Amino acid sequence: MSNTPDQNPFSVGSNAVPPASYSPGPGEITQGDDTGGIIPYKNPKALIAYYLGIFSGFPLIGIPLGLAALIFGIKGLRDRARNPVIKGSVHAWIGIGCGGFFFLFWTFITTITVIAIIGSRFHR
Repeated sequence: MSNTPDQNPFSVGSNAVPPASYSPGPGEITQGDDTGGIIPYKNPKALIAYYLGIFSGFPLIGIPLGLAALIFGIKGLRDRARNPVIKGSVHAWIGIGCGGFFFLFWTFITTITVIAIIGSRFHR
């Protein structure tokens, strides 16, 4: 079996060549995720959002981590929209969901606690 230089024995039909209208931008990742999208290491903002969102469930650190998870999750989704080859939209959404929820939850708990402390000092 002889192959000409422009023939790739591993290519599958016309799907092996990207469309002529597509050209990657500077610094754009053009290869998919080797882990199958389980760990989106090519979208670090989504991965950071995921971990910050999970750890924002802890008291005392939940407010800043939740806010950071929300911001990184939005940035991770923007990166995914700009370059569909990178994965991580699920991680970004988990970061947004958990981070947003725990940010609001801990802010509410902190506000109620402060109001209760201030109110108890006036009723002595």
